Amino acid sequence: MPRTFAYVRVSTTGQTTENQIQEIEAAGFHVEPRRIITETVSGSTAIAQRRGFTRLMDRLESGDVLIVTKLDRLGRDAIDVSMTVKKLEDMGVRVHCLALGGVDLTSSAGTMTMNVLNAVAQFERDLLIERTQSGLKRAKSEGKALGRPATLSDKQKQDVRDDLARGTSVSALARKFSTSRQTIMRVRDNSSSS
Repeated sequence: MPRTFAYVRVSTTGQTTENQIQEIEAAGFHVEPRRIITETVSGSTAIAQRRGFTRLMDRLESGDVLIVTKLDRLGRDAIDVSMTVKKLEDMGVRVHCLALGGVDLTSSAGTMTMNVLNAVAQFERDLLIERTQSGLKRAKSEGKALGRPATLSDKQKQDVRDDLARGTSVSALARKFSTSRQTIMRVRDNSSSS
């Protein structure tokens, strides 16, 4: 008889996994408490770097079933999630995602569903990049300054160059202008190259 495991994850310590556990029970899955793996870790953390999931992988055997409420409980990186599901499939573990109608992600239908979701996620990332680049291009054409504001004004930069010419140390100037040594060195290096 296959054993059933549940992986429930939240991102911050103020959150609880109780709703996920209730969803799994409401879907008709009985998971013994010792087979419920609870973890508090960001979804952007690679699956292989999660202690709880790593211990879970060590416990799973061929024929077992792993339940997650949503695909994003496994992670936000589509490639990482796909590779993990493939690894579980190779181990003979079925992965059920309740939000996808309880589909077994290791089945043909589950693989197709994941591929479609991954394609949509990639499309959304590409659109975001395009919109960002378009916005930056427009802002630049309108003469808007991009990037972080300068730490030192033009007058302060000239004062730094003058003080450096008098032999004042980089560290002393960083303290004087309440900035980093790197900022002072950047002013020094830019003046020597011009």
